[in-house]
Order: sequence, then C-alpha cells, then structure tokens
Amino acid sequence: MNLYLDESGDLGWTFDKPYQGGGSSRYLTIATLIIPKTISYLPKRIVKRIYINRKQSTSNELKGKDLSKTEKKKFVNMVIALLKKELSIQISVITVKKENVQDHIRIDANKLYNYMVNFAVLDKIKLYPTVSFIPDPRTIKVASGNSLVDYLQIKLWFELNVRTTLIHAPMESGSNLNLQFVDFISHIVWSRYENNEYYFYKLLSPHISEKPLFF
Repeated sequence: MNLYLDESGDLGWTFDKPYQGGGSSRYLTIATLIIPKTISYLPKRIVKRIYINRKQSTSNELKGKDLSKTEKKKFVNMVIALLKKELSIQISVITVKKENVQDHIRIDANKLYNYMVNFAVLDKIKLYPTVSFIPDPRTIKVASGNSLVDYLQIKLWFELNVRTTLIHAPMESGSNLNLQFVDFISHIVWSRYENNEYYFYKLLSPHISEKPLFF
C-alpha cells in the first residue's frame, strides 16, 4: 500500500491577528490517501485532467488554494466517482481546532502533528504488511525530522502488536500528482472550517473518513 500525506493550515499559535494578516490559521487539517500500489495511477489522472483543462503544464504546480469553484466541483465529483468504483482506496482526514489546544501541548507542536497522523491512519494501515509512507518533505512536519515515521512504527509494532513495516519515501509534491491530489483534499476540508466554505466539503464528506480534534 501507498500512504500519501499533506496538510492545510499551519502550526502557529498567534490568534490575536487575522490569518495571513500576521496571525496563524485557526485550524490545521491533515489529509491522507491510502491506496494499493497497483492503482496508484488513478488519483493522478484526476489531477492531470485539471491541468489539461487549464492548458497548464504540470511543471507549474497547482495547489488547492489555486482552484476555482468550478474546478473544485469537478475535482470533488471525480473523487467521489473514484471512491465508489475502487473500494480499496481510502481517504482519511483529521482537523484540529488549534485555539482549543492546551498550552503545554503547544510547546512542541510537532508532537501534536504526529499524534494527529497516528489518530487518522494507524487503524487503517495496520492491516497491511508493508506501507510506503510518502509525504512532501517541505511540509510543516519537516522540523521533526524522522520522528513521525519512528513514532508511527513504534505504535504499530509495540502498541498494536502488528508486523506492518513503514517505508519512508518522501517526494516533492511538485513532481508527484498524488501528493497534489491530497493537497486538494486537505484544502477543501480545511476551508470548510477556516473559511466557512461548506459546499464542496458537504459533497465530499460522506465519502471520506474524518476525525475532529479539540473541537
């Protein structure tokens, strides 16, 4: 299995100023795509179609925030169709309401990030002998180095008592359309909370696994 991961929002704690006006995001969303290697080309096709419709080269990376409302609707509809057809594909998302996070947890935000990933995916990936873990190394978790992978591996082996082995295979999202797929997902879910953009989330939410934290 392949596990792709990306997020929307940040790990800052400045709430006395507006987001992108000197303040931090109020929410952080982490999205994951869990997919058999044999069909990992299918989400790429969806992202590639958006580039084709835009007549834009994939060398000029698209982010979720760049999509128009029309593109978001087309993307969500294609994702829903894919998930209905390929039941082995799972999308798991977790969102934290950062303003409710206790002060002692804010001291090391990477531990919060690691816990969120654990909470979102461990019960799903524990079923497989080997999982290739493919994050974007430029994401906000990079400050913790390999601690996320080590943390998840310890949880799997020692707490869940399963043999699942994680293979850490980070890739730049600019060269990986599946990471861009996950970025689009995380942005849609995050925008529902951060920006009250409910429409696209409402279409997508019945088809994904979602967990809240500190709500």
